[in-house]
Amino acid sequence: MEMPEVARAIAAATSVAASLDLVAGDAVVLHNSNRLALRLVPVDVLARVAPLGHGAAELEIELARRLVAAGCPVGDLEPRAGPAVYTRDGFAVTLWTYYEPVTAGVSPADFAQALELLHVRLRQVDWPAPRFTDRVAEAQAVVADPEQSPRLGDADRAFLGGRLEALRRAIDDRGAAGQLLHGEPHPGNVLSTKDGPLFIDLETFCRGPVEFDLAHVPAAVVEHYPGVDHELLDECRQLVLAIVAAWRWKIGDQLPNGIRFGEELLRALREGPPWPTLDTVRER
Repeated sequence: MEMPEVARAIAAATSVAASLDLVAGDAVVLHNSNRLALRLVPVDVLARVAPLGHGAAELEIELARRLVAAGCPVGDLEPRAGPAVYTRDGFAVTLWTYYEPVTAGVSPADFAQALELLHVRLRQVDWPAPRFTDRVAEAQAVVADPEQSPRLGDADRAFLGGRLEALRRAIDDRGAAGQLLHGEPHPGNVLSTKDGPLFIDLETFCRGPVEFDLAHVPAAVVEHYPGVDHELLDECRQLVLAIVAAWRWKIGDQLPNGIRFGEELLRALREGPPWPTLDTVRER
C-alpha cells in the first residue's frame, strides 16, 4: 500500500481494536504489500488490513480455525476478538495472535521441517480449495487483457502469456499427486515463535503438488525437505516467477516497487536455468 492508504489502514485497524476494548496506542508496520500486517501495541494484536474485495477473509478465518484444530503449524486468531471480519473506511480488518519472534528468522532446517509437517497435516483436512491452475488462469487473464495490464509491452505480453500456458500444461501433464497446499509459504509468511515456525496468510491455500509450495521457498530450505521431484520443482519455480510477474503488471497492484520487481522476474525467465528462487530475484 502507498503511504496515504497505510495511514488510513492503520486508523481502521486501531478503530476496530478499540471497539473490542483492545486500545492500541501505536501500530508497527510488519509487512506492506497488497495487504498490511500491523502489530498493535501495547495490546499485542496482529491486524491484517486489506481493501474491501481484496480477498476471501471470511474463508481465511474459517480455514484457520480448522487448521489449528488439526494441529497444523499455523498462526491462530486473536482469542480476545471474535472470529470475524470487521469493516472500516473501505478496509477489511481481521485480528490474529501476535507471536513475539524468538530469532531474526527461521533456519532452513526448521523451515523445511515445519513445512513438511504442514503438508502432512493438510492431507487430513477436507477443504474445497481451488487447484493451483486456477491461479495460473487468473494470471493469464491479467496478461491477456491490456486493460488489466496497460504497462506491459506487447513483446513481454506474448512472452509471459506463452510461458504461463506452457508451464501449466507441462506440470499438468506430469500427473503429479496433488494435495492441499499453503500456496505461498515464502519466508514472509513464516514466523519464528516459541512454539516453533508458524505459517500465516492463509488466503492463498490451493491444491497441487508439494513442489508448487517448495517453489516459493529459498533453495536452502528445499535441501532439507525429503522426496523432492527436482524436475517438477524447476517447472514450478518458473511458473511461480511467471505468476508473480503477472500480478506486478496488473493495474492497481499496490506492492511497493512492483513494476521494477516485475521487470526482474521477466528478465529471470528469459535468462533461463538455473531457475532462481523468488528471494534471490527480490535481492536484485
